[in-house]
Amino acid sequence: MEPMQYNPANPLIVQGDRTILLEVDNPLHAEARDAIAPFAELEKSPEHIHTYRLTPLSLWNAAAAGMTAREMTSALETYSKFPLPGNIPADLRELVDRYGRVKLERRDGGGLRLWTSDPALLEELARQRGLRDYLGERLDASSFAVDDAHRGVIKQALVAVGYPAEDLAGYTTGAALAVGLRQTTRAGLPFRVRDYQEGAVAAFHAGGDARGGSGVVVLPCGAGKTIIGLAALAALKTETLILTTSTTAVEQWRREVLDKTDLDPELVGCYTGDSKTIAPVTLATYQIVTYRPTKDGEFPHFPLFNKRDWGLIIYDEVHLLPAPVFRVTADIQARRRLGLTATLVREDHREEDVFSLIGPKKYDVPWRVLESKGFIAEARCHEVRLGMAPPLRMEYAVAEWRDKFRLASENPAKDEVVAALLDRHDGPEDRVIIIGQYLKQLRRIAERFEAHLITGQTSNADREVLYAAFRKGEIRRLVLSKVGNFAIDLPDANVMIQVSGTFGSRQEEAQRLGRILRPKGQGAEARFFTLVTRDTREMDFAHHRQLFLTEQGYSYDILDETEFVKGRVEVWAESRTGGDLPA
Repeated sequence: MEPMQYNPANPLIVQGDRTILLEVDNPLHAEARDAIAPFAELEKSPEHIHTYRLTPLSLWNAAAAGMTAREMTSALETYSKFPLPGNIPADLRELVDRYGRVKLERRDGGGLRLWTSDPALLEELARQRGLRDYLGERLDASSFAVDDAHRGVIKQALVAVGYPAEDLAGYTTGAALAVGLRQTTRAGLPFRVRDYQEGAVAAFHAGGDARGGSGVVVLPCGAGKTIIGLAALAALKTETLILTTSTTAVEQWRREVLDKTDLDPELVGCYTGDSKTIAPVTLATYQIVTYRPTKDGEFPHFPLFNKRDWGLIIYDEVHLLPAPVFRVTADIQARRRLGLTATLVREDHREEDVFSLIGPKKYDVPWRVLESKGFIAEARCHEVRLGMAPPLRMEYAVAEWRDKFRLASENPAKDEVVAALLDRHDGPEDRVIIIGQYLKQLRRIAERFEAHLITGQTSNADREVLYAAFRKGEIRRLVLSKVGNFAIDLPDANVMIQVSGTFGSRQEEAQRLGRILRPKGQGAEARFFTLVTRDTREMDFAHHRQLFLTEQGYSYDILDETEFVKGRVEVWAESRTGGDLPA
């Protein structure tokens, strides 16, 4: 869209402190949101006005993905009510220009050089604590020699001082591996890589150029990030290490590798607590590589990163990458690195380390775009607020602060809302997941509704049996603990009821919503219900959930328990015959 004249009817107010206010009720809200989302970070999302901020990292990620400062300024001008504050275009130019002003390149004689066309900047950086100790000999007025072993820590240090390096030093090819993608899976189904998945691999690979080979792809759960990993493997044709969140995820990746590539089973190994097989394609868990026998001991499984000549390392759910893995990743910067995630938000606020050590964001597609094309299911999100019975309310009032969240989360009144939701979603096509944080609560619910319960104590073999039965429709309800957050492929699940959780976590909301976003037959939609006890600490964390859903373009209804519990049969009579939820 061409920039328009400033118009009071527009939805954005851009402020000099780099915050952006977006009117939710404005007819241009969705357009403006999609225009600024690539380079602005969402901070608050109450009912009527959402607040974004232009941060250095959000701007550098956009710049790394190819967006220019002029394009960012144009997007703001197009949707702003008022003329932009004079400092904003200048700030955007200067911050975006910082990305790549310093470059890492490979020297002809071996080793690396850090260089910039700005000698004054180089002098300034050479005096920065945290950076100067890793610089080698001065080569000329514009460059220093750098040891290969310091490639990662130098990139971390440069991000910290505000001048992220463009890494053009290239990557090791890795051991060759003959691998291709099938057109028909081993299961006999047609298979092709979707256009946006091909686009993600192309953006990451960059045709083999030094500007490719490291970075993060951001796509919603259910959009086929695993396929992107397989397509990258097939494009590079090199031995690959894949790190993921759990043994269940390892088994799921292995099934996909064997189903959709032409690799023989003996070429795919699993490195977990149960098995230590290292093969040309090796699947490992973060838990095993970060295991150490004592708190201050060494990590005995770190040598896995150098056991074979890996040409590619894939970090699944990179937003959950444990901090110790950053340490070893800093040492393997010569290997291509692909991060896959549904959200760049980390609860430990180490997004800068993902940027510097795994790579910048290279590709993303908004959830709602994929939803509109039928690649993921349309989702309806609802928050159901309920009260406490008087005796429990008094117990909550006098409880220690650390106990209040659990009391609110385990509120027995939630069971009645669960019963009402199960009444509604009791058709033969319904697959319902009830998920929560606290085992006592989950056992109570599983027993009352005669549903199978999967927790961390459930063996991997038993989990796989239950997941398979759920996928086949032999069982239609599952109760899951936090093990249900990550890498579980249950494509037919169409309803999730969240009874408790770490509600301060946007990561968790991404993972849980993702469990029901796999495409459904005949365009059926998915339902996501969150049960929250009002006037408690659960409510205090609600804004984090709002932030995540708003980032993805979703909104959700706020419903009251009385719409579910009182007169349950009447409330749901219309809904069960095709009507909508009570408003």
